[in-house]
Amino acid sequence: MSRATDCRVVSVTLYFLPVQARVPLKFGRETMTSVTCARASMRVMGTKGRVAEGWGETPLSVQWVWPGAPSYEDRHSALKDFCIRLIAAWSKFSEPGHPMEIGWDFQEHQLPLVLREANLARGADAEPIPWLAALVCCSVFDLALHDAFGQLHQRPIYETYTADFLNRDLSAFLADPDSTQKTFTGKYPADFLVKNPPMRLRAWHLVGGLDPLDSSELTGEEPDDGYPVLLADWIQRDGLRCLKIKLRGNDAMWDFERLIHVGQIAVAQRVEWLTADFNCTVTQPDYVNEILDRLRDEQPRLYGMLLYVEQPFPYDLEHHRIDAHSVSARKPLFLDESAHDWRLVKLGRELGWSGVALKTCKTQTGALLSCCWAKAHGMTLMVQDLTNPMLAQIPHVLLAAHVGTIMGVETNAMQFYPEASAAEAKVHAGLYQRRDGVVDLSSLRGSGFGYRTSEIQRTLPMAVAAYGT
Repeated sequence: MSRATDCRVVSVTLYFLPVQARVPLKFGRETMTSVTCARASMRVMGTKGRVAEGWGETPLSVQWVWPGAPSYEDRHSALKDFCIRLIAAWSKFSEPGHPMEIGWDFQEHQLPLVLREANLARGADAEPIPWLAALVCCSVFDLALHDAFGQLHQRPIYETYTADFLNRDLSAFLADPDSTQKTFTGKYPADFLVKNPPMRLRAWHLVGGLDPLDSSELTGEEPDDGYPVLLADWIQRDGLRCLKIKLRGNDAMWDFERLIHVGQIAVAQRVEWLTADFNCTVTQPDYVNEILDRLRDEQPRLYGMLLYVEQPFPYDLEHHRIDAHSVSARKPLFLDESAHDWRLVKLGRELGWSGVALKTCKTQTGALLSCCWAKAHGMTLMVQDLTNPMLAQIPHVLLAAHVGTIMGVETNAMQFYPEASAAEAKVHAGLYQRRDGVVDLSSLRGSGFGYRTSEIQRTLPMAVAAYGT
């Protein structure tokens, strides 16, 4: 079955854009000081021979996607090499359809094969590339596919997630034996999206584990580049009302004191909401429960401000089947790193998780399907950042606007590498700065993701590779 609106991939081009952080960002046991952003252009052809080009971009955040024993450079090189392998695979994947269908089929059938080949090439003694890393690399191309489809039909991409464009309803993707057949039969992604998405979103600021909170913590090595360093200065400059607090997850006293210190600054600066991110390092629910209970008893105002808790437990949800009901009984508990797809969202719900933090870096296709499954089963949503600069910021905030989150969107690239997005900010000023505590999406217009790439004066480096006609 096919539609006149279907497209197929005809060519793919890949670029790597290096970005240097102005201050370090700690991920679990590692620290990010620079990142490579992978950017892809993809050309698709419609049924009548018309060709359109779309763009996708994702930071290859090594420390987040692949916490492991190999050196940073080994993991970094492996991710870039894997992106290059994916160019060839995507350019040869000529099945027609809607991007949701093409993206799903590629992830289900082709991506595991490419990952297997890449890991075999690394050798038996090398640590294999994890599935989360494979998804992040794949997302660059999946995003470009969605954008290209919108360009082909000269529509915003979110207008195409309907029965008028898709050949398959959601039951073809969300084949869940535990759900009634009617849950997704005759339903499409648009049925689970916000009908009138907001143009302004509350912005969440990330309080990293290495960020100085007050002048007593300054070392003299902080950047003098015109951007704030101390938390109160960020709050005042950007009008922030929402703070996400990075914790260690293996030092309960440090974590509790960090919550108190940040919370006291938040109250003094009239911040309204906090979240706690335990960095996937916790192995026992009691670790989180004891901190929450102590916060409730000793600092009830701060406990009330805590909107949800994010991913305390290890990435591999299937291997670490930790019963989380006791945590979610205290505060909403959101999957992040573990939520690779809707199947793991389902497992998380069974284990007691109450919400899902979506990310476009796990593919636009996968994020939308996870959204649909989660909403159908009463789970709340958030959209979390991968410190997205440049083009990567745009699908990120659009996802938050369209899925409907518990509160706004996390957006922190302006903290860690604000100048990286200077070219894009000239066209979309409201997306690359936070004012009055929000980001403004009103500059996004036109087809696809509304990038307006023709107006962005960015000189790209030489392409890494290109495949297709």
